[in-house]
Amino acid sequence: MNVVHVDLGSRSYPIHIEQNGLAKLGPILKKLFSTNRIQTNHAVIVSDENVAGIYLTQVADQLELVHDKVDSVIVPAGEKTKSVAQLESLWQKLVELESDRKSTVYALGGGVVGDLAGFLAASFARGISFVQIPTSLLAQVDSSVGGKVGINLPAAKNIVGAFWQPECVVIDPNVLLTLEEREYVSGLAEVVKYGVIMDTPFFNYLENSIANIKAKDPSTLSHIIKRCCELKAAIVKADEHETSGRRAILNYGHTYGHAIESVFGYGRFTHGEAISIGMNCAARLAIQLGLAEQELLTRQTALLTELGLPVECPADKHVELNKAMKRDKKVQNGVLMLVLPIKIGHVELVPSPGETPILESLHCE
Repeated sequence: MNVVHVDLGSRSYPIHIEQNGLAKLGPILKKLFSTNRIQTNHAVIVSDENVAGIYLTQVADQLELVHDKVDSVIVPAGEKTKSVAQLESLWQKLVELESDRKSTVYALGGGVVGDLAGFLAASFARGISFVQIPTSLLAQVDSSVGGKVGINLPAAKNIVGAFWQPECVVIDPNVLLTLEEREYVSGLAEVVKYGVIMDTPFFNYLENSIANIKAKDPSTLSHIIKRCCELKAAIVKADEHETSGRRAILNYGHTYGHAIESVFGYGRFTHGEAISIGMNCAARLAIQLGLAEQELLTRQTALLTELGLPVECPADKHVELNKAMKRDKKVQNGVLMLVLPIKIGHVELVPSPGETPILESLHCE
C-alpha cells in the first residue's frame, strides 16, 4: 500500500492508494477511526447511478464492518447533479435517515459525487465527517484531495462551496478498469496539469509513458496517482484555503475550462476536456504576452493530443466565454487573475491583460 499524508495539523489525513483497496476498506477505516478516536456509528454512502451499480454493494458490505447502520443515497450521474436542488434533496434525505453529528458521509464516485457529498457533509448539522472513495481518474489524482467541496450555479461552476477536509481518501486504481474510456481520458488532463505547473520530470515521464498510460498499465497508473497526490498534498499544506495564492496554481486551465463548461452547457464537454482546452488557451495567452516560448505550447499540445484530449476551443461563443471568465472565483477587486505557464514545471498568477488578448487566446476570431 502507498500512503500519502496530507499534513494539515489537526485536520491531517491519509490517502491510501492500493490495488483492490475497496476489498480492504473496512480494516483501513477501523484502524483510522480507532487511531483518531473518531466515534461514528452511522454511514451514509452517496453514489451515482453508474458507480452504484458496480461498487455500492461491495462498499456497503465493508462499511458494515465499521458502522452499526449503513444507508445509501443514489443521485443522477453527471455535472448537472451538482445543483442547489440536488443538495436540498440530500439534506432532506439525511434528516429522514435520522443522521446526526456522529454520522459519516462516504463519497463513492467521481468528482461530481465527491464535491456534492463533501459539501453535504460540510453543511449538514454544521459539519459532519466524510470519506472520499474516488472512482474516476480525475477524482483520484485531483478533486478528492484538498477539501474543496461545492456545487454549481447555472452561470458559474463551483461558485458555492466550502473547504471541508475528509477523514481519509481511499483510492483503488483497479476501479479505473470499469471507467468509461472518455472519462478516463478526461482525467488525464489533470495529470498533465501537474507536470506543467510544478514538476518538469513528471511531465517528461508522461511524454515517455503514453503507450502505458493509454493501456492503463497498473504500475504506471499507481505511480501517476501517487505523484499527483503528493504534489496536491504539498500545495494544500502550503495554502489550505487559497489565501496566499500558492494553491491558485492548481487552477491552471480552469478559468477558461469552467467558462467553457458553463457556456456550452454542463455535459457537452467533460471537465477534463474543458480543462485541456483551457490549458492550451492559457499557454497561447502566455506566449502572446511574452511570458513563455512556443515550445511549451508545442509540447503541451502534443501530449494532450496523443492522450486523446481536445485542445481547440469551439469558435461560436467567444463573447459569452469572455463574460463567463469574468465571473470566475479568481476575480479580485474586479480584476481577473489568470494562471499562466512560464515554462514546463512553473506557472504564475497574472492579472488579465484585457478583453482582446483573451479573445485571441481562445482562437475564436
